[in-house]
Amino acid sequence: MRKRSQDCRHFASDNYAGICPEALASLLEANHGHEVSYGDDCWTDKASNLLRSVFETDCEVFFVFNGTSANSLSLASLCQSYHSILCHEMAHVEGSECGAPEFFANGTKVLLLPGANGKIDPKSIETAVNKRTDIHYPKPRALSLTQATEVGTVYSLDELKELADVARHFQLRVQMDGARFANAVVSLGVTPKELSWEVGVDVLCFGGTKNGLAVGEAVVFFNRELAREFDYRCKQGGQLASKMRFLSAPWVGMLQDGAWLRHAKHSNAMAKRLEAAIRPLPRVQVSYPVDGNAVFAKIPEPVVDQMHERGWKFYTHVGGWEDSRLMCSWDTTPEDVDSFAADLRELVVG
Repeated sequence: MRKRSQDCRHFASDNYAGICPEALASLLEANHGHEVSYGDDCWTDKASNLLRSVFETDCEVFFVFNGTSANSLSLASLCQSYHSILCHEMAHVEGSECGAPEFFANGTKVLLLPGANGKIDPKSIETAVNKRTDIHYPKPRALSLTQATEVGTVYSLDELKELADVARHFQLRVQMDGARFANAVVSLGVTPKELSWEVGVDVLCFGGTKNGLAVGEAVVFFNRELAREFDYRCKQGGQLASKMRFLSAPWVGMLQDGAWLRHAKHSNAMAKRLEAAIRPLPRVQVSYPVDGNAVFAKIPEPVVDQMHERGWKFYTHVGGWEDSRLMCSWDTTPEDVDSFAADLRELVVG
């Protein structure tokens, strides 16, 4: 039985991957000399301006440590404690953040919406808003969209516009959980502005960690008024880094020559390669369209156990679903994909 070596790449999470060369180079460059603390440094200024250039608008930018804080603090900035947040029933803000959105928003309730393939059904927004309009019910105030979704699918521009239009009709602010926003951009072949503020997104939590950074996400407010006093939220929430340059400098390396798009394009391509290799296999069923860097598949449980015994690491029952989740990263190689698929084929064909 073949066993994976300790230094091989796996498919459990794109968080498993290391720091990409571009981000690491900027991080090391920022480690020379002294710099002003708490975000008043040249690296944070440069990274913020690069993001304004990427999105082609004068947005407000904040850097925080992780996606939970980015989502939770940004949603808290849109709501009062008596409001509610609408999101998909599979959304990360519901199932994978330990109640942090409610905690940081002082009790704002998260309400769940249905929809196929991890995408919110626009009609469900109206249903949720009109379910009750009395003072005894938490008033809907924000719509949270995940792009790419928790199951690796990607909202089209038309789908996003429809959702944002419905949200505006009901006076809801639109927040986007963009932990894999880069993967969605390259999947659709659109510009960042087309996928964000032009379709009605008020604030984007732009993920960098899953695309090659060591740590750190960017909270990008396209509606600058909503960013008022967000710096205080960051400080109170433990998200104001004293040596902020080490959060922001890697963004410079990722953004200045388009590395963020190259890495996302590569991880998406590896997911497509993996899908093509395992879809024809007997007893294996790909569960969702593969739009980004994730492949969800139903694999017989004994085979899952045997793959784990061979040293492959990947998650099954993520979020309570029965599927196995296979994530590709910026450093996944064709050889990784082909080797995984060969082992899987050997086990399911027998």
